[in-house]
Amino acid sequence: MTEVAASDQLLVVIDPVARWTDGESVRIAKDVLSAGATTKVCLPEGPEEFARALARRGSRRPVVVGDDRALLRAVSLLHRQRELAGCGVSLVPVGGVLSLARALGVPVGAVAAARAVLDGVERRLDLLVDESDGVVLGALRIPPVGAGGGMSGAEEVEMGGLGGVGGFGDAEGSGGSGGSAGFGSFGGGASGLGGHAWLRTCQSLVRTLAARPARVASVPGPGPSRLRVEVDGVTLVDLDQPVEAVSVTPGVAGGAEVEVRPVSVGAEASPLRVVGRRVTVSGADFRYRADSVVSGPVRTRTWTVREGGWGLTLPS
Repeated sequence: MTEVAASDQLLVVIDPVARWTDGESVRIAKDVLSAGATTKVCLPEGPEEFARALARRGSRRPVVVGDDRALLRAVSLLHRQRELAGCGVSLVPVGGVLSLARALGVPVGAVAAARAVLDGVERRLDLLVDESDGVVLGALRIPPVGAGGGMSGAEEVEMGGLGGVGGFGDAEGSGGSGGSAGFGSFGGGASGLGGHAWLRTCQSLVRTLAARPARVASVPGPGPSRLRVEVDGVTLVDLDQPVEAVSVTPGVAGGAEVEVRPVSVGAEASPLRVVGRRVTVSGADFRYRADSVVSGPVRTRTWTVREGGWGLTLPS
């Protein structure tokens, strides 16, 4: 546990989604941070700018103003740069996806979170790292076949990458001349040749689409998964034993708690729980949910616990 001095120089990286969704909380957080420390504020518009800001932070302590995905993005970048060991991260949660921030103990109010950045302490936390350099800060879950197919809107956006509302999109930059082409630029506007006919066609199309009943996509019911789960080289469950769910949670005495729920046949089967440092899951294509982000499908994935692998500023 490391004391955080209020006189630290801060690099405040404000995620564009936070600016778009809750500009008032962003303004409050920025004012509190600027009043208590020397700050440099960055407003990245794309993933390259976000990564460049972190890479050029110098001795400044990075403060992310954004939601869970912005925090995960910053930690992932620092991990790939192999700088997590010597660089703690601070978070002011702003946005709609804040379950990870709450689970980690970060205050969710703008003022309280900003004060924690200034007056809190850095705590070293465990994380999971996979073979593709992905990181998991909180819980990892593998849902049953079919149960992972339906994602929330936020997860679908995140699966789409860093574009659009889920990351770095055009919400901030669409007001330029390049984005002004639209109704008024067709044929010189409504007064141009064919303008009225084109507008009437669009209106008719909208009315037609609005009158059609929405189609309800059929969602397959949850089914068992056939997976091999190995913990520290020991097989916990094999492919011949279907399972309902698998979860991996870091932070248990330098290891991760692994829970496997076998499918009940007759009497209810008790979950299998072990603690280990290296977890390998393999089998048919499966998706997994980590830090509210759905990834996959993959056929095998290995996660290794990094004890005290990253630092987060929390209230003292």
